[in-house]
Amino acid sequence: MLKEIRLYLCIFFVFAFGIFYELSIEPGCIFDCKPISKKFLTLQEVMTQGKKIIFLETTNRLQPSQLVLCSVESAARIYFDRPVLFFMKGLDNNTLVDVKSSCPALSALSAMDNVFIFPLKMDILFQDTPLLPWYLQINTTKEKHWVYISSDASRLAMLWKYGGIYMDTDVISIRPIPVANFLAAQSSQFSSNGIFGFQQHHWFLWDCMNNFVENYNGDIWGHQGPYLMTRMLKGLSNLTDFQNLEDQMYHNISFLHPHRFYPISYPAWRKYYEVWDSMPDFNYSYALHLWNFMNQEQKNVTIGSNTLVENLYKTYCPTTYQSLVQAAEGSEAMSLNQTS
Repeated sequence: MLKEIRLYLCIFFVFAFGIFYELSIEPGCIFDCKPISKKFLTLQEVMTQGKKIIFLETTNRLQPSQLVLCSVESAARIYFDRPVLFFMKGLDNNTLVDVKSSCPALSALSAMDNVFIFPLKMDILFQDTPLLPWYLQINTTKEKHWVYISSDASRLAMLWKYGGIYMDTDVISIRPIPVANFLAAQSSQFSSNGIFGFQQHHWFLWDCMNNFVENYNGDIWGHQGPYLMTRMLKGLSNLTDFQNLEDQMYHNISFLHPHRFYPISYPAWRKYYEVWDSMPDFNYSYALHLWNFMNQEQKNVTIGSNTLVENLYKTYCPTTYQSLVQAAEGSEAMSLNQTS
């Protein structure tokens, strides 16, 4: 009898271990997470996998800048167990192979196991959302801020439909964000929309899309973006100033301290392109917003400059940085050949 009990216990523990192992290798796992198996996944298949990191390119540009590449690569490295999606408006399924062959850096990016590049099709994205009627009647040729407005709309619809974290393409990830439903404070009582995260079909995003349409004003930059997020948050509660480095909570939505993503504020954006006596640790930050679209100066990394941004590239997007080194060496060799 004792032997039979021991046998049953052994079978039970083997069975239980098998269940826990299977759970441990799925997204949202108990013990640890395995990297995503890329294979040949469709958009629908990728969108069902775990918590997603989403980037958008709403121009027709097919050659991403070095900062865009660094942003996507850094996210892919920090969130190695999640799908990282890069949607490009100028892309279609037929041009993807051609773009990869003409842009080695983009090809290297797409070779990462958890990076997926797809076309951005707004007419499909906005279906079954309050944004579709607005999108079908808007005259885009008369909208002076259309690139930004279409991006503001797309990120809302994308996260409402699929959930995850949206990031601008000038955000360098440095450590995982520990909360699911959050807005990022750019300054006290003012919300950014350059990075935010929500679970699928979250009511706040649906309300944001309704407000987007009902209070649409394309003449004011940011009215459908950070100002929208701020007025929606203020509608939930009276905002207060941040105390020390503590985050705030409004209706189960985390309002993260400016230091989480904006330790260097917009007026001081040039500090990213200066040489520091020592590399800051950014211990209180999850990612760094480099203000690429606000400063109106498309800053590039100069190899060997030892600026803060160069050191960030070395640390958080080494593949992108190495491609810049090789490009600089190639350019130098070409110059020597021409002068010899």
